[in-house]
Amino acid sequence: MKKIYYLKTCSTCTRIIKTLDLPSDFIMQDIKSEPITETQLEELHKLSGSYEALFSKRAQLYKTLGLKDQNLTEKDFKKHILEHYTFLSRPVIIYNDQIFIGNSAKTVEAAKHAIHSH
Repeated sequence: MKKIYYLKTCSTCTRIIKTLDLPSDFIMQDIKSEPITETQLEELHKLSGSYEALFSKRAQLYKTLGLKDQNLTEKDFKKHILEHYTFLSRPVIIYNDQIFIGNSAKTVEAAKHAIHSH
């Protein structure tokens, strides 16, 4: 699978997508206009190993809802990601059976390398 979960309104996501120079066979899913489904999230979980890895602790709602003061379980992380798109760490790039989560320079470089080394 070649897919990217991103937010069209996020300038960081847009910049990263440009940098990646994605092949045309990539599926683009704007998680605001096309929310992630439970099945999709479970697929991401299989690749990443945990819902926490997919969860953005930088989301404003994380602080607003007082979640940082709670001891969240994997079930909680999953529920929150499904309830509001802001909780998915983005972008999430899937290339074949590899997953790249978030916008750190290291992650973006690794994704770029994987995509363009074939």
